[in-house]
Amino acid sequence: MNFRKNSEGERIPASQPFQSGDSETLQQRRDSFEELKTQLHQKLVERLNLAALANLDQALLRAQIREITEILVAEENIFLSQENKERLINEIQNETLGLGPIERYTHDQDISDILVNTHGQVYIEKNGKLMLTETKFKSDSHVMLIIDRILSKVGRRVDESSPMADARLPDGSRVNAVIPPIAIDGPMLSIRKFRTDVLSMNDLLKNNSISMPMLQFLQGAVKSRLNIIISGGTGAGKTTLLNILSGYIPTEERIITIEDSAELKLQQPHVIRLETRPANIEGRGTVEQRDLVRNALRMRPNRIIIGEVRGAEIYDMLQAMNTGHDGSLTTVHANSSRDVLLRLETLMLLAGIEIREKAIRQLISSAIDIVIQINRFSDGSRKISSISEIVGMEHDTITMQEIFKFDRTGVGEEGEVIGQYRATGIRPRSLDRILSSGVKLQTDVFNL
Repeated sequence: MNFRKNSEGERIPASQPFQSGDSETLQQRRDSFEELKTQLHQKLVERLNLAALANLDQALLRAQIREITEILVAEENIFLSQENKERLINEIQNETLGLGPIERYTHDQDISDILVNTHGQVYIEKNGKLMLTETKFKSDSHVMLIIDRILSKVGRRVDESSPMADARLPDGSRVNAVIPPIAIDGPMLSIRKFRTDVLSMNDLLKNNSISMPMLQFLQGAVKSRLNIIISGGTGAGKTTLLNILSGYIPTEERIITIEDSAELKLQQPHVIRLETRPANIEGRGTVEQRDLVRNALRMRPNRIIIGEVRGAEIYDMLQAMNTGHDGSLTTVHANSSRDVLLRLETLMLLAGIEIREKAIRQLISSAIDIVIQINRFSDGSRKISSISEIVGMEHDTITMQEIFKFDRTGVGEEGEVIGQYRATGIRPRSLDRILSSGVKLQTDVFNL
């Protein structure tokens, strides 16, 4: 291996000639570092039998990789600053066991999405803002290596015959991979991260995502066993709010959660978690949410929580809400509270359920009590923009009334959304039910 010294006096591979004045550009230094990492990683793989060590604890594996890397650095007589040496060891560990260049983003609690658009472009969403990073993979084959590493751990695979796949990381993060020929420009990897620390309503108040009167009303709605749907767009915070609201369910109740990918972190002691299963390699063994909802009804639940309704399970869920399983919670993709009703009706029709449209609307109006709309705004903030109540049917139309809303008034100097929460002045029909269940709620919170 040929070496030269860089501008910091470190002895690194001579991958680039010296420029005038013996100074090197930032890009040259990055290229030199990447070449050094690649060569040491190849030598590490030759010495380390990963197959034989597959069952070892990750911490022990990382310690062994560190030890061998330090030996290689000493043998090759490579001189690096302590900071760059630590960086080199960490990146080789990530390359060998983790997610390579994007591993460090998985440990940042402020990052909610990691988006790999082929090998040369990596975006992250941090604190609600999408931004391009300087991180790059060596090649599309490098991206495929990381995708295969993720999928192999959960028994999935992706190839030309099956170019799309979903998976879940050990920390619960949701992964989607798309490769050619579906992805025209190269392999794509999307990771939706979930916080390890569970947010509370106090966090929502601190972030101005909800007002105190709205909080008090929602506490009463959950405790009095009203059926609640949380709606919003992708990344709006529906699952986070669902997790927070579930915290108000009494600890003595038996809760069954049903999800496509297990994300909820309930704190109660009596929680049964169910998760769907995709087809295996032979195309068999699929378990859909509708199957789980039907099975949950035979498991003596006090509450049923569905992570997100998106298919035929909507019919069984509404039936359950109408037959004694009140207090259920779920989420749905919709742009407004009124769109929720259209979305539910459309899901019923797409599922091929043979029932008249008026009967569908009657089923929805009698099953759902509260609709919560949550939105992500241009400044990255999430806010509960509306809390509405379904009050019944008027001819062939489901009638709703808005209880609370967020009035947006403008944008601040730094781009932050300005507005205020307020009550609409309407007293909810469900208030008597909330009060009769023993929940103490001041009725003046509904005043204008």
